[in-house]
Amino acid sequence: METITNYQLIVGVVMIVVFMTAILSRKMSALTALITIPLIFGFIAGFGTSTLEFAWSGIESVGPTVAMLVFAITYFGVMLATGLFDPLTGFVLKFMKGDPLRVLVGTAIMSSLLSLDGDGTTTIMIMVAALLPVYNKLGISRVWLAIFIIMPNGAINLMPWGGPTARLLAVLPIDSGALLLRLLPMILIGVLVSISIAFFVGLKERKRLGITDIEFSAQARQLTEDETALRRPKLAWFNLVLTLLVLIAIIAVGIPGPLVFPFGIAIALIVNYRDLKLERKALETVADALVHVVLMILGAGILLGILDASGLAARMAEVIISVVPASWGGVFTFILALVAAPLVWIMNNDAFYFGAFPILAETASLYGFSDMQIAISSLAGQSLRGFSPVIPSLYFMAAYLKIEFSDYQKKIILPCCIAFVGSLIAAALVGAF
Repeated sequence: METITNYQLIVGVVMIVVFMTAILSRKMSALTALITIPLIFGFIAGFGTSTLEFAWSGIESVGPTVAMLVFAITYFGVMLATGLFDPLTGFVLKFMKGDPLRVLVGTAIMSSLLSLDGDGTTTIMIMVAALLPVYNKLGISRVWLAIFIIMPNGAINLMPWGGPTARLLAVLPIDSGALLLRLLPMILIGVLVSISIAFFVGLKERKRLGITDIEFSAQARQLTEDETALRRPKLAWFNLVLTLLVLIAIIAVGIPGPLVFPFGIAIALIVNYRDLKLERKALETVADALVHVVLMILGAGILLGILDASGLAARMAEVIISVVPASWGGVFTFILALVAAPLVWIMNNDAFYFGAFPILAETASLYGFSDMQIAISSLAGQSLRGFSPVIPSLYFMAAYLKIEFSDYQKKIILPCCIAFVGSLIAAALVGAF
């Protein structure tokens, strides 16, 4: 990591502004912006050939994520091809009765339940597989599906086994049970905000689309000849048990997903498709998604690497800390929450909790705040990660749903900001400030 000069800091800030402007204005695709803008600005900042080393370190850092997503996409893609989620789709359709309001609220509730495993990628895979046909049939924008998957997931991810909280517990000596008890209001408010926004959007969608009077069946759309050939309704129970065992192995037993999913894929293919031609067709159903997802994640790794490995992200954190007047010490945990929000938006959880957060926590402790208050304040800003440009799974979701990442960002910014306000209120209620 290099010593960052003021010039390089300014270039780094401009890089972020240019990057966000490029994708929000749709002047560039997210993929090309992720690759070209960080590299160009890395050289402009004077990092020279080290820019390439930083980019490579970022690509290496997302390696485990790529492995998880490739195997997870393939596994759930094969399950989708067998028709495992068809009964669930049929049930959802019948229960929601063609009402966009019920669909959107149901999406938020379903995401909240599925997110309890702490793995956002698995939640995305299951939710998309189950509900995308519903959205397509009723004409609801897939962007709303993405939003109401991510918002509840972000709230539930504050559980001690979720990514940000698990990292925080590694830095601060806090009892996880006590922390969970204090975090429950924040988690609950986050879920309620998500459901409330889904209800509001649902009312508008119901007015726009109406309640569709359609014949519901196990299929949300007409299957093609190839899709019909791949369906395995007689093996539905086997596939369901296999999927549950895979999830239990990952969630309860703690075996890494990149090790469990390949075995699941192999067993699923052997049992469902003894004809090698059909096996190849089943794998081809996920090939397109895999290409997009892998490219997006590796591209995000380049941006993340240049921000982190160069020291730009850490230097930005130091500057933000330095502008806080000493006289504001009595409300420093509130300031911490406000400062942490943009930091967790632009930095990954590892970089924030193992890099910037210790500096913030030490400063807060000097003002007399407890570790519990510091912890809760730092987690309030997680609401804004729903539209962060450095989270690979968001690019994966956009690619999987075939939506523009910029369209997703534009629509989720306001809901995430509302959720952030709710998190601040929850933190205040438990005495964090």
